[in-house]
Amino acid sequence: MVPLPRYSTVAGVPITELLSPERVAALCERTANGGAEVVALLKTGSAFYAPAASTFEMVESILLDRKRVLPCAVLLKGEFGVDGLFVGVPAVLGEGGLERVFEIDLTAEERTAFDRSVAAVRDLVDTLA
Repeated sequence: MVPLPRYSTVAGVPITELLSPERVAALCERTANGGAEVVALLKTGSAFYAPAASTFEMVESILLDRKRVLPCAVLLKGEFGVDGLFVGVPAVLGEGGLERVFEIDLTAEERTAFDRSVAAVRDLVDTLA
């Protein structure tokens, strides 16, 4: 997971302008580890609340042609320099399903984190192949 706090906003204002760097870092850490936190609280099973809510948002955007930009694992075809791999990226969902991958600009640090994430996905795929 690659949290991008400068793209996270409250009323259009990036949280990086509203919160201290320490608070932003703490939120990024909690976001990256949120699934494990939910599993620990549930004691059994796995984290299913976030995937269920995400699925609802995706289905609603497609059925109602909302054209929302949502984080989705999609097959990249050159976007972000990745080809032939499913990676979580911002995507526009509407009546046509995936209508486009929204390529956002990444800083050098964000790009490094993204590339590390892509490499981890690629390693998992290679392990399964």
